[in-house]
Amino acid sequence: MTIEPQDRRRALGAAGEACAASHLESQGYRVLARNVRAGGVEIDLIVERAGLVVFVEVKTRSGRGFGLAHEAVDARKRARLVRGAAAWLASQSRPARRVRFDVISCERAAGGGFHLQHLEAAFDAGG
Repeated sequence: MTIEPQDRRRALGAAGEACAASHLESQGYRVLARNVRAGGVEIDLIVERAGLVVFVEVKTRSGRGFGLAHEAVDARKRARLVRGAAAWLASQSRPARRVRFDVISCERAAGGGFHLQHLEAAFDAGG
């Protein structure tokens, strides 16, 4: 049995998101949601710490052949994430006073784990 490339990409992405969530939890964040759809947009992670709600886009790569992972979060993707965040926030019973947008790059390391780069406040609601 062979594993299809799309299945490998999904598994790699899921592993990267799990690594990112674990990293955030170790930094004192509480995971509110994973892979949530809001406003027609999938948001990888929504976390909270000390009243700050953070929408996190996780980009996972097996190498640098296609550039750095965080470079894939272009203006169009940022606008979609802001739209999804606004929809998710509108659906909540308690409004968030402070919101931030982060990007976490996960690159597969030689030993099988990940090299992680967390870009806090990678962009704002203005795109």
